[in-house]
Amino acid sequence: MEYSALQVILVFIVTFIAAIDQFSFLESLYQPIVTGMVIGLILGDVQTGLIVGGTYQLMTIGNMPIGGAQPPNAVIGGIMATVLAISLGLEPNIAVATAIPFSLLGQYGVTLIFTLMSPLMSVADKYAAEANPKGIERINYLSMTLLGLVFGIVVTLFFIGGATMGQAVVDAIPAWLSKGLSAAGGMMRFVGFAILLKFMMNRDMWGFYFLGFGLALIVTNTAALASPALLILALIGFGIAYWDYQQRTQLGGSAPASFDGGEEDGI
Repeated sequence: MEYSALQVILVFIVTFIAAIDQFSFLESLYQPIVTGMVIGLILGDVQTGLIVGGTYQLMTIGNMPIGGAQPPNAVIGGIMATVLAISLGLEPNIAVATAIPFSLLGQYGVTLIFTLMSPLMSVADKYAAEANPKGIERINYLSMTLLGLVFGIVVTLFFIGGATMGQAVVDAIPAWLSKGLSAAGGMMRFVGFAILLKFMMNRDMWGFYFLGFGLALIVTNTAALASPALLILALIGFGIAYWDYQQRTQLGGSAPASFDGGEEDGI
């Protein structure tokens, strides 16, 4: 499948902005659910972009950097998964699994940029001591530009290569490998949730977990409710959370406050 120069440029710009947003803007523009939709819009298949972006989002929902260690990068991985699904016609689960090596490239890119910028922190300290905010701004702009360029170049090169050799690549994938990649991609979303639950779940939350699981089974297996299932479950979850918040707030406000009168009046 061939794409225009404008589409290639737009993919580069989106990747450039998403790379910077991940560490600087922090507006969640880098999240796969967002980049998947935008890349799908650029490549003319918003539905596939949303499906792949949502699938990749579930896979990375529990990923977080710990100290200096970086997880596989969601920006390059999410964008490349969408690009592979649309340009090569891959099934979403296969595209997600195939994009994992690209997310590792993003991880290495982030580590490389952080390493290169580390010596400049002493320069930033010097600018701070001199009350020179312009110098600190230049260092920040340099790091953002380098990160955006690394991510943009990686995605653009593989996008052009994939679009050029797409059909040959798809035909070269054996059926057993396609099934394996599909199974792996489908399993990764559950791994992401498992990682998230490992950090969030405690004994007080298990009741809500099983309640939500049961409601999901009922709603999704009811024909009239299957289509708006996510919206229905989200509203039920919001209602329970709001009710719990009100109960805790009211009980907290009505509880008698402990007061120590001190020793001055003998009480």
